[in-house]
Amino acid sequence: MPCTTLLVGKKASYDGSTIIARNEDSPSGVFEPKKFVVVEPSQQPRHYVSVLGHTAIDLPDNPMRYTALPNAIATDGIWAAAGVNSANVDMTATETLTTNERVLGADPFVSFVPAQGEPGQAGYVPEQPGGISEEDMVTITLPYVRSAREGVRRLGSLLQEFGTYEMNGIAFSDLDEVWWLETVGGHHWIARRVPDDAYVTMPNQLGIDQFDLDDALGPQENFMCSPDLREFVLANHLDLSLDGQLNPRDAFGSHSDADHVYNTPRAWVMQRFLNPHSNIWDGPDADYRPEDDDIPWCRVPERKVTIEDVKYALSLHYQGTPFDPYGTHGPSDRRGAYRPIGINRNSQLHVIQLRPYEPEATRALEWLAFSSNAFNALVPFYANVDRTPEYLANTTAHVTTESFYWANRIVAGLADAHFSACAPHVERYQQAVPARAYQVLRATDAAVREDGTGYCEAAATLAAANDQIAAMLREETDKLLDNVLLTAGNGMRNGFSRSDG
Repeated sequence: MPCTTLLVGKKASYDGSTIIARNEDSPSGVFEPKKFVVVEPSQQPRHYVSVLGHTAIDLPDNPMRYTALPNAIATDGIWAAAGVNSANVDMTATETLTTNERVLGADPFVSFVPAQGEPGQAGYVPEQPGGISEEDMVTITLPYVRSAREGVRRLGSLLQEFGTYEMNGIAFSDLDEVWWLETVGGHHWIARRVPDDAYVTMPNQLGIDQFDLDDALGPQENFMCSPDLREFVLANHLDLSLDGQLNPRDAFGSHSDADHVYNTPRAWVMQRFLNPHSNIWDGPDADYRPEDDDIPWCRVPERKVTIEDVKYALSLHYQGTPFDPYGTHGPSDRRGAYRPIGINRNSQLHVIQLRPYEPEATRALEWLAFSSNAFNALVPFYANVDRTPEYLANTTAHVTTESFYWANRIVAGLADAHFSACAPHVERYQQAVPARAYQVLRATDAAVREDGTGYCEAAATLAAANDQIAAMLREETDKLLDNVLLTAGNGMRNGFSRSDG
């Protein structure tokens, strides 16, 4: 699945929160509608069978409640995407990554193979289940872990047992730590803790560029991996370093021509935004260019990173560069040369924030945006709830302005062809929605603190606050749709300046 991820350590964020964020994008030519739901323990399967891989997994009997962002049309399975459980641990899964032929030759993907023939017939061969992947990972992991590290270990053990049929990147966070896990071939994996004072950019490409095997196989302070990773690397001659310092990006990743137009430019533009003065980004003397393979996996920002920064970074379409498809900067033949982050087929953006200064009841916020990020707004919802607002939970295949997803999809479809004329409407919407939502958060946070309400008891209050935010969101989205429709209608090519009379 084409996606873009941004992770922020607690000392790099504006308020000491850990932040994990990811765009979930549909494949080219497809729009996959999403919804926001709560999964209660009674709704969690005890025997899970994946739709695409036919993988059967018995799950523990003690799941926690968690939020999820599943596909509204479940033909291909759940695809829960991201969420927060009742232990205030959050997870996003997955970002599809790249690999190389050496890795796949050594540890092939575990792909589903249909049965041949019918049972009882001569030559019958039963089906071969595939491994686990994006369809499955949140559902089989998040309800059972009480820390980010525990999330890495549980998912790692499942990968070792069942394998996977594609390369995946997965993030976990709790109040103190953010971890990033990358699959390596069919059964192997590596994970690295995001430095507290740094952010990470991930653009659909295996990203970790430095790895300490001694730590991963020993104290695991900042690294974890498959228990046989050292032998796997040595036996298959995967370490390409000259100094003996394993670089996973070189060992397990790719540097293809496709990467240079689809993946690496997204890391370049995000870091160009978050560290504008740390490097030369443009011109013949640039330190990093959009197609460079050595853009760092993580780095310290020039200033603390806000929620608004995360939204802007994950909406970028190369503003201020010659590559902006909407731009007028530089030669026109460069516009649209690279794959934007804020693309037409964004399905949803989640930004999960764990606030250390709030009690457990109100600590976790899920900031959500649906449809194309160039035209939507990011809005927060409390995760400690037993239901979600209908405006975000009611998504189906039916196109309707009663649904937050479809209302934003309509706005994007109308505004794109009239980008400059609609930009003022979109910008006002993108400021009004979070500004008004912050007011609700501030009042609700204060009320819960003053009352000393416990985690379970606060759920109803927080659900009511989410309803209030959703009502505001619908009001502002309807207003935006009105303005964009009027602007786009007046800009139609069959218009004529003379009226009747």
